[in-house]
Amino acid sequence: MKLSRRDRDRRGRNRRGRLDQPYAPRRAGLPRRQYEPDAFGRIAERIARFIGTARFLVAQSIVIIMWVIYNFVAPARLRFDNYPFIFLTLALSLQAAYAAPLILLAQNRQDDRDRANLAQDREQTVRQREDTEYLAREMAAMRIKLGDVATRDFLRAELRSVIAELDGREPGERRERGRRRAGA
Repeated sequence: MKLSRRDRDRRGRNRRGRLDQPYAPRRAGLPRRQYEPDAFGRIAERIARFIGTARFLVAQSIVIIMWVIYNFVAPARLRFDNYPFIFLTLALSLQAAYAAPLILLAQNRQDDRDRANLAQDREQTVRQREDTEYLAREMAAMRIKLGDVATRDFLRAELRSVIAELDGREPGERRERGRRRAGA
């Protein structure tokens, strides 16, 4: 049976799968090793932290100084890197070639952490602002409600005026007599 081009294309698409889906591993018989995704990043951060320490810089400087001194002072047949120090240059270049990407990886991971912390800080600030606004609204509502309630000072003044009316005196007059008694 001969298939049309359209049918062959459909079958081919079904065999290949969708473009947004990864291919199944071809080596089905061999187990794949599973790695923790952040393991290499943590190792890179440790190395970057160590490379940035004074201990590393001092040790590296001592090794380079000893290398140069040995290759100047040692007899010619025992020298392993003569004057232009090509092997030393190669070693330092190799170290720099590995150190730069590791440092960049560590910086990227730190940037990701900083970005996540910043997002959390923003969320917390928004929540605190909302809480503060809610409390301000509640306090304003309480003040409005308390505006209709008699305060302690208002009640005292009213009671004094009522007592003064009952005694037949002016409200300020009674206070002065009480003060005179206390002073005498």
